[in-house]
Amino acid sequence: MSAITPERLSLNTATVREQWDLAQCIEGCKRHGFGGIAPWRDKLQEMGVSKAAAAIREAGLSVSGLCRGGWFTDRGAVDQTVIDDNRRAVDEAAEIGADCLVMVVGGLAKDSRDLPAAWRMVEEGLAKTLEYGREVGMKIAIEPLHPMYAADRACVNTMRQALDICDRLGPGIGCAVDVYHVWWDFELEAQLERAGRERIMAFHICDWLVPTRDMLTDRGMMGDGVIDIPRLRGLAEANGFDGLNEVEIFSALDWWTRDADEVMETIVERARTVC
Repeated sequence: MSAITPERLSLNTATVREQWDLAQCIEGCKRHGFGGIAPWRDKLQEMGVSKAAAAIREAGLSVSGLCRGGWFTDRGAVDQTVIDDNRRAVDEAAEIGADCLVMVVGGLAKDSRDLPAAWRMVEEGLAKTLEYGREVGMKIAIEPLHPMYAADRACVNTMRQALDICDRLGPGIGCAVDVYHVWWDFELEAQLERAGRERIMAFHICDWLVPTRDMLTDRGMMGDGVIDIPRLRGLAEANGFDGLNEVEIFSALDWWTRDADEVMETIVERARTVC
């Protein structure tokens, strides 16, 4: 399996969110030879969607995804406010030419212990968002999150669970596969095969540190942790994925404290040597 060259990389802007705004991320991706970018909606809206779309096109970058839609359980029901926000996310993803809209679906509703109710809300919200996504030609990518986030961020936690939802909802919906969230899953190989080319819509890389000092903001740079990234990348590619490798690192204690160009240079080196 060949090394990942810079043009096969996409920068998820969360990786340098503390150092750069979106305009700086776009320019940095171009300067370091990245092939793509994956903005977060807050940074996108801060810059302006149309202005960002033009800058991304001018830089010659692909958009591997927009982060993020979802959060269907936050209000305790899939009400019009939730649906409207997800429709806006679909429109934003379409305007910047994203390959998919990545969905972090939401955990338990406030003051609730009813996990099945959360699952029902998530599927209802995904179905309504997918209906609109089909109208505008935008793919919807469920991102299964590690089970430690089931209560507060995402009650969809495995590829099997995500693909079961995809089976029920039909074409236009698949998965964003983030190695940080799925590396531990003993069914992963079978589920990537089940997903195939049409439903592996994004592939995110970083590493799992031992010990992990914070549940949310202590991800590792590739090669600093325990994930066998080449194996997982090989499985994704063997099952048809040929998109960009999107680097998404939340790192309050390390990489968010460093010069952003150093971070970008390290990504390029680690992609070449350990991924």
